[in-house]
Amino acid sequence: MKHKYLILLFIGISISFSSCFFYSFKGTSIPAEVDTYFVERFDVRASSAIPTLGQTLSEALKDKIRNESNLKQTETDPHIEFKGVVTDYYISSEAPQAGETTAFNRLTITLSVEYIYHLDEKKNWKENFRSFSDFGSNVNLIDVQDDLIDAIQEEMIEKIFNKAFNDW
Repeated sequence: MKHKYLILLFIGISISFSSCFFYSFKGTSIPAEVDTYFVERFDVRASSAIPTLGQTLSEALKDKIRNESNLKQTETDPHIEFKGVVTDYYISSEAPQAGETTAFNRLTITLSVEYIYHLDEKKNWKENFRSFSDFGSNVNLIDVQDDLIDAIQEEMIEKIFNKAFNDW
């Protein structure tokens, strides 16, 4: 009986000690001294992109961080900051077929993200994140654009989150 209590005590102390350095929530590892973040509204520089795309992507990243970490959003002196620019938004024809047609089209979006870690500038990074979604060549883009953007956004935000908080 004493051994069970000692084991439980040891486990409790180990968990408490390890949480002093990092906390983990849903698989993320964030240093304990980091408790605030800010996501600046992403700019849109891709000429063919819908004007609201930057706001849509930045709001999605805010939601992801809010839902999958214990970080608090603030505009004043955040520990972590994200800035971004939509640099590409284009449709391409894929899988050419006989008769000068294609089997499907592809919407591709590229977002250039700057991650600023105000507590240690050596951990700052800039990276381009590119994702795409395919749709039938017989389908009008306007009819499926929102669904395509949702699918691309989900994949892209996951990549950004993993790079920032899991260093993948």
